[in-house]
Amino acid sequence: MIDITGDRGSNVKNDVLSGITVALALVPEAVAFAFVAGVEPMVGLYAAFMMGLITSAIGGRPGMISGATGAMAVVMVALVAQHGVQYLFAAVLLAGLLQILAGVFKLGKFIRLVPYPVMLGFVNGLAIVIFLAQLGQFKITNSLGELEWMQGSALYYMLGLVGLTMAIIFLLPKLTKAVPASLVAIVTVTLLVHGLDLEARTVIDFVRGMLPEEQKASATLAGELPSFAIPMVPFNLQTLYIILPTSVILALVGLIESLLTLSLIDEMTDTRGSGNRECVGQGVANTVNGVFGGMGGCAMIGQSMININSGGRGRLSGITAALVLLGFILFAAPLIEMIPLAALVGVMFIVVIGTFEWASFRIIRGVNKEDAFVLFLVTAVTVIADLAIAVVVGVIVSALVFAWKHAKHISAKTHTDDDGWKVYELQGPLFFGSVSYFKDLFDPQNDPQDVVIDFNESRVWDSSGVDAIDSLADKYLQQGKKLHIRHISAECRALMNKAQGYVEMNLNEDPRYKIATDKLG
Repeated sequence: MIDITGDRGSNVKNDVLSGITVALALVPEAVAFAFVAGVEPMVGLYAAFMMGLITSAIGGRPGMISGATGAMAVVMVALVAQHGVQYLFAAVLLAGLLQILAGVFKLGKFIRLVPYPVMLGFVNGLAIVIFLAQLGQFKITNSLGELEWMQGSALYYMLGLVGLTMAIIFLLPKLTKAVPASLVAIVTVTLLVHGLDLEARTVIDFVRGMLPEEQKASATLAGELPSFAIPMVPFNLQTLYIILPTSVILALVGLIESLLTLSLIDEMTDTRGSGNRECVGQGVANTVNGVFGGMGGCAMIGQSMININSGGRGRLSGITAALVLLGFILFAAPLIEMIPLAALVGVMFIVVIGTFEWASFRIIRGVNKEDAFVLFLVTAVTVIADLAIAVVVGVIVSALVFAWKHAKHISAKTHTDDDGWKVYELQGPLFFGSVSYFKDLFDPQNDPQDVVIDFNESRVWDSSGVDAIDSLADKYLQQGKKLHIRHISAECRALMNKAQGYVEMNLNEDPRYKIATDKLG
């Protein structure tokens, strides 16, 4: 029995503790993505708070975490660089409105068109992207201001602390599941580093590393509540012309990533979220971001996996993560700033291991080569380019593969009835891909005076199929012969009726009494 609400298995304790764990992991991600987009760290933190709170409260997938994401951040870079952050807020606001419209018009259902190999490629690609992103924490800035890999004791401490974090997360659940292992690991490693005064970079070191030299000394994650402010841009067509392309891409990227993450969590928890409701939730969250100074965002697969693996199932987990993050910003910034990056990296490495579909290696041996190709293609494009591009490419390639394979499935059995009419009993779909195979089935020159195509086990799927029948009718007409159509379905008849004026054929639906109708003649 599938639970429609998606709240099955949730409880207050697990949701609250899991939310605290997620909040700790949100901080460096939000800061990093803010710098990717070219905006201040607080813009990313505000986005993480507002996206997480609103989507958890009104979205369509309990347990899913939303916030500022890299997929959205890379789309924003050019707009911020050319026109400034106020135009970004306007673009995020418009993107939110587009996402709300997608939910209102129930476009979330189209996520069902994403084939399974594309889903596998999406998951594996994101796991690799998350892994590669963590490698950046193993680099430090040298005296020349250039990034270089850690060496010596700094590297050994980093590896040791990452390994300790992963060991705690892996082993603790075997002893007790009373508290999230990730939270215990972060607290333990933080106390160890500061208690023994170990050499380890912290969250505030990470923030300082992204700031100009003159701002490093005053760097902090402390802030205030986000305040309402209409984006300060001219309200004219020129502004719309500037922000519309970015808004459309942001809306599409956000919905694709969110709906695919929703589907993944559905499968992991054996529940079902609402795609259309999630579209509205994401849209409302981004709209609020646009007027409260946030960079917007979408679902975050890494943080969502931390939440699910830590026991978070209900809406309270995401709401807790957002409120705790806000509490960090307002009251506890010094505590967050002292968390070692190694602890957060260890948590994300566990996420990578849990996210990657290791079973896909076994699946590849059992599936056909076309599905294996799509899986690898989507994985590669996700890593090299972007999630949205990867999914679109995967769906297109899968559709073309499907069309190619089914184009060959059209055939016909022939016999001559009592009146001397030759009957072609067509089998398989008639569409753009199978048109050439369809035409090769017939022999207008040697067939008798009257020929029947029986569609009892076939369907005409598009105008290419209608045009193929019309072209075949013309060939028989040139030979002084007549082509009849039998057992056409109601949908196919409607398609042919729409083609009146450029298609001519005989629709014979009652072969027993030889009653012919020339509705298109």
